[in-house]
Amino acid sequence: MRIERLDESTRKNILENLLKRSPNQYGEYEGAVAEILADVKERGDAALFEYTRRFDGAEIDGPRVRVTEDEIKEAYGLVDEGLVTIIRKALKNIRVYHEKQRQYSWFDSKPDGTMLGQKVTALFRVGVYVPGGKAAYPSSVLMNVVPAKVAGVEEIIMVTPPGKDGKVTPTTLVAAHEAGVDVIYKAGGAQAIGALAYGTESIPKVDKIVGPGNIYVALAKKAVYGHVSIDAIAGPSEILVIADETANPRYVAADLLSQAEHDELASAILVTTSEVLAEKVSEEAEKFTAELSRGEIIRKSLDNYGYILVAKDMEEAVRTANEIASEHLEIQTKNPYEVMMKIRNAGAIFIGEYASEPLGDYFAGPNHVLPTNGTAKFFSPLSVDDFIKKSSIIAYSKEALREVHEDIEAFAAAEHLTAHANSIKVRFEGQENEKGGTDHEPDSDL
Repeated sequence: MRIERLDESTRKNILENLLKRSPNQYGEYEGAVAEILADVKERGDAALFEYTRRFDGAEIDGPRVRVTEDEIKEAYGLVDEGLVTIIRKALKNIRVYHEKQRQYSWFDSKPDGTMLGQKVTALFRVGVYVPGGKAAYPSSVLMNVVPAKVAGVEEIIMVTPPGKDGKVTPTTLVAAHEAGVDVIYKAGGAQAIGALAYGTESIPKVDKIVGPGNIYVALAKKAVYGHVSIDAIAGPSEILVIADETANPRYVAADLLSQAEHDELASAILVTTSEVLAEKVSEEAEKFTAELSRGEIIRKSLDNYGYILVAKDMEEAVRTANEIASEHLEIQTKNPYEVMMKIRNAGAIFIGEYASEPLGDYFAGPNHVLPTNGTAKFFSPLSVDDFIKKSSIIAYSKEALREVHEDIEAFAAAEHLTAHANSIKVRFEGQENEKGGTDHEPDSDL
């Protein structure tokens, strides 16, 4: 891995280089995606099935587009029982963690006749996109489905591309069934996003689409935002490790490569205050790359977006981490909790040498769907919050409104919105206009 002295110029160049990986930079694909979406919106199932034949090589029609119970039972027979047990253990951890995120409606009544509150309601129907083929990640199924279930979403629909044989990857089906998906459809790519966004004869329109996918899926989600809600526009995976002289270079190198193996656009960065550690991590990374099965992808990833940056002190290291705002941030220092308190921008923070990033990917419980490409500066991990909406509650008695109606009318008049003012005023027509006045006409003199 390349080793560079950290300074303002280095930091600026790295930030610019990392931003090149954003899906927003791939405008040449937008036209093709828009064409697919428009076709699915116009022709529904007919277009969906045609694209499935073209891109997935599978003959899928109306009756076959939905995964059957028999197919799910068959999948259990094809997945190792040990893996099913592990999925269930991970599922429990993920559920327990997300249950702590639940929000509840609240109402605040006062003696003056006012009642204010907030009503929390789960989304009705959510679509989960899951990649298919060799890129089958049952962990991603769990991470996207569990918070929706915990939130109380009534119907969870999953779409995933079939193989040429018209079947779905067994581990995907098992994970979906264990997590509680209601319906699974054999559809992938931008056409599946279109089906979820607009609805077809077979696939109902959803309220929100979540889940990872390739550049076509990412751009399709971006295009349908507004017709439906989406989780985020996901970019390539990334990791940043802050380490000092106390860190184990072998651990650090292994953790960096755990993300570099995702694809050639993945980013792996070490920011350290130790030149000695920098050299050792570079050496260990070379050794691992030569041994690991995805060594070619790792090497290209490190050549493109891998850095070892030597900072003058921990303050500079933290400042750099906050500017990069990495998806995954590991802290392997003498006082990791002290460093953690200074971190403002990161998707997930892993503290200490035994909190390796894959722990979060698979098992610990926090969600592994995280903001990328610097968006951790303003986005959060996928959570129960993503599957609820909130409605404000307002109730006033006549007496409570009487106390403030003149103020409201004056405010509306100041904005030249006379209908607003009138909406309040009509409620006190023919009544005394003073605060605290009666709500009936005074007796006339005899």
